[in-house]
This record gives sequence, structure tokens and C-alpha cells, in this order.
Amino acid sequence: MPTFTALTHLAGRAPAEALAEACEELAPEPVGSGVFEIEDGSDRWEVGVYFLEQPDEVALALLAAAYGADPFVISELPEVDWVAHVRRELSPVEAGRFYVHGSHDADRVPEGVEALCIEAAMAFGTGHHGTTKGCLEALDRLANDGYQPQRIADIGCGTAVLAMGAARIWPHTVLASDIDRIAVDTASANVIANGLDGRVVCIEASGFDHPMLEEAAPFDLVLANILKQPLIDLSPEMARHVGTGGKIILSGILTDQGQEVIEAYQTAGFTLDRRDDLGEWVTLTMTRAG
Repeated sequence: MPTFTALTHLAGRAPAEALAEACEELAPEPVGSGVFEIEDGSDRWEVGVYFLEQPDEVALALLAAAYGADPFVISELPEVDWVAHVRRELSPVEAGRFYVHGSHDADRVPEGVEALCIEAAMAFGTGHHGTTKGCLEALDRLANDGYQPQRIADIGCGTAVLAMGAARIWPHTVLASDIDRIAVDTASANVIANGLDGRVVCIEASGFDHPMLEEAAPFDLVLANILKQPLIDLSPEMARHVGTGGKIILSGILTDQGQEVIEAYQTAGFTLDRRDDLGEWVTLTMTRAG
């Protein structure tokens, strides 16, 4: 069965999210929608809407005009077994001591590594993306340097691969939060599949806005692999929830955005330990100053 996508672009996150929500009322009803920032500093956002039937082009055109968006571009996609495709294309990834793989590669796990299994159907956050790999390598370095955090959080956890990596290194409960309910369910499934149930606790929250996160603060280590602007917006809350001397690992940042994020966190009271560039992405490790 073919599927259809309708894509448009407009300025501002709030209008983009409002447009995506309005599209949910269309007939035929879409099976999903997404809002993504175009990472070029323009504050332009992409809205993608997905259908199993030919969408109503007139209704989409009216919605685009109402929200000041570009006209929707509608495309028909051929039927593809995406899970099988991902399994063929994604090989295991090594990041420091970590070996991130799908269940189809479980028989290829070498000895002496910290293996993390993420299903191919949950490909974002498997370690193939430069931001995830960079964060896992930063975790590995902290452990090699003898850092011993006790209170750990993964904010915007996605698949929870970073939270699980931290739980494999240090013998403490890790809190993993995400604003998206589906992501939280995915993270919980991964935690169980990796034998970390009870060691990683997955919760739905925007930033640190959850009683469990408030109660656990101040944190010794916070991981946040999201996007530049949400990271900058989060910097005051990060400062409030990270203890003096605590570490943060930040990514989801393009290389030309790194300095802007560094300056925002320096203003919030953090010092830069190191900056690691991996292709077009950068990972920052910082410390909460006294």
C-alpha cells in the first residue's frame, strides 16, 4: 500500500506545532505528523503529515495559507519494509566501551564491551547518529577519568540509549525523561530488553518539569541530546537542577552552533571542559561552577 507525505515550511515553532495539530482534523485523517526545526539559524520549521490515502489538496492549501506556511508539497511513497531496510543499512556502532546493535546482530557482539540493543524499528538514537555516538564517547571518557556521579538524568531521552549507557557504567538509578509519550514507551521497552528495568526509570516530562526530577535534584550528571534552541532555552533550568561541580553532556548541536550554546551555558554558570566535533555535529562536556 502506498503512503503519502505532505510537507511545508514556515517560521516559528509555535505556528508549526499549531499547523500540525490542525492537520489532524483533516479528512482523510492522517496517520501521523511531525514538526522539525531546520537547523540553519533561520527559525524555519518543517511540518510533515503522513497519510494512507490521497490527502485533500485543497484543504491542505487552505491550512497552509491560514498559518502563513509555504504550499504543501505532496508526494507518494512506494511500499517499503523500512525495518528490513534499516536492518540492512545499519551496522553495529562502537563508541568507547559501548557497542550499540540491533537484535539481528546480537550474535556479533564482541567480548569485553558494554552492549546496548536498540531495535531497527527505533533507529533514531541507535548510535549511528553523530550526536548519540558523541554523547556515548563523552560518557566513556568521564568514566575513564574516574568521575563517579550518583544522581543522573537523561533529558529528552528518545530511545534511552544514553540513560542505559550511564546505568551500565555506574550502579545508580538513572531518570530518563522525554516530552513525547511514544518516546517514553519506546525507551521503557528498550530498558526492559536490555535488562535494566528498575535501573532506568522512564517518565514523560518537559525538561525537568516532573516531581521525580525535582525530588532527585541536584544532579551530578545530566545528559541532553536534543537541539540547539531547546538546549539554550533549558540552560537556566539546567543550572537550577545541576549541583556545584556536576557535569552535563550536551549534543544535537551543529558545529557552527556550538559557540552559541557554550555562551548560553557559561552565562548560566557552567564552564566548558571540552568540545568534541564529530562530522557536522558537536558534543559539549561542561561543569557547573561554584
